[in-house]
Amino acid sequence: MKRDRILVIDGNPLDGAGLRAALCERGFDAVEAASAERALGLVPSFQPAAVLADVTLPGCEAGELVGRLRELGSDAAVVVAAPHDRLEAAVQALRAGAESFLVRPVDAGQALVVLQKALEKRGLRRDRAELRERVRARAALVGTAPEMQGVVELVRRVAPTKATVLVLGESGTGKEHVAQALHEASPRRDRPFVRVNCAALSEALLESDLFGHEPGAFADSEERHVGKLELADGGTLYLHEVGSLPPPVQVKLLRVLQQGEMERMGGRETLRVDVRVVAGAQHDLAEEVRAGRFRDDLYYRLNVVAVALPPLRERKGDIPALVNHFLDVAARTQGSEVVGVTPGTLSALFAYDWPGNVRELASVVEHAVSVARGREITAEDLSPVLHGARPEESGASALIPGATLFEIEREAILRTLEQCGGSTARAAEVLGVSVRKIQYRLKEYRSGVPGRRPPELEDAYAEAHK
Repeated sequence: MKRDRILVIDGNPLDGAGLRAALCERGFDAVEAASAERALGLVPSFQPAAVLADVTLPGCEAGELVGRLRELGSDAAVVVAAPHDRLEAAVQALRAGAESFLVRPVDAGQALVVLQKALEKRGLRRDRAELRERVRARAALVGTAPEMQGVVELVRRVAPTKATVLVLGESGTGKEHVAQALHEASPRRDRPFVRVNCAALSEALLESDLFGHEPGAFADSEERHVGKLELADGGTLYLHEVGSLPPPVQVKLLRVLQQGEMERMGGRETLRVDVRVVAGAQHDLAEEVRAGRFRDDLYYRLNVVAVALPPLRERKGDIPALVNHFLDVAARTQGSEVVGVTPGTLSALFAYDWPGNVRELASVVEHAVSVARGREITAEDLSPVLHGARPEESGASALIPGATLFEIEREAILRTLEQCGGSTARAAEVLGVSVRKIQYRLKEYRSGVPGRRPPELEDAYAEAHK
């Protein structure tokens, strides 16, 4: 088991050696340094998890030490030790980012307790940062198709504002994903992102879920329930299938959007909430308004900015990039060594119509990673529903109207490779191009970005385009 590393900085060699020995006895990997400069020189190689530093070190205040540690890229938890007459220096170190302080002379037992708590806090910070990074990675909008680039650009421009956003698209196109991307790119990113499925609950339960309730609001409600609107205060509330909101709930939501006010069910206290609302709908809300099932004033409040997500069948050029994204996620989650897909597999994916959109593609890739026998997914690893997929419906002839040259060339290469059993040499002969050009194009398709030239293929590219 890896031991936490502790760097002890103490100008008194005896005190430093005593603390180091006590830490080593408790299972830590500890080293000592008699000066700040010596300690900072050890940081890149030793990479301490925590630093216990004396504030009386000459030439370097404890607060400055914290700053220099951060400049070196260290996130070590810093604990400072100060005599009674230098406690102000300890306070300055805390303001600079130190975790805690001890009063000299330092008791070894007390130091161990304080350091352990500091290490636990550091672990929690790292976990939060890792979780935030995973969330931001998931929120990244994948795709280079023109339709998707329009969505990406709109999200980029709207995210920093307070505007309410209505995300429209078929089931599985990624409406919640867009809501998450808006949140992560907004000033509210460090506040809650809260989801509510408006179609999953009855009217009473949905109203309670959104607005909360006071004791006695229901026959068996004995405690106060805080609703999702309060939980999302300062952050973003995503309303999935907003068209399913019952009329009474529509009225209450309109008040939140217009005035930022609400009451819990059964309550009299007016509460202020600051929430950015993003609503998702797969059906035409304007039609719901015309049919009298949705309030027109609420519709206008929700539809300040509309983001229309294209179905996957209309953006098949993004399939390679999406496959790579889902493959990375699935391989990391499952601990798999799968790193790519064969050309024949891409051809089958292009041939399928994807009624379940991006959500279905993610499921197909996860299934394939689970059953793959090698480092690449083959057509045999795909879900049975794709085994019969052929390019007739979405082949080169279907791509030509409005298709880019990149899409037409890709379809021709992938279909030819499939007919040639994956042989790049035979495909190159059929198409009348060099094998290197085929190899270069396959690498480009796997990246999902037209024109991205991998460094290792620079020579191949130059040769192919002579």
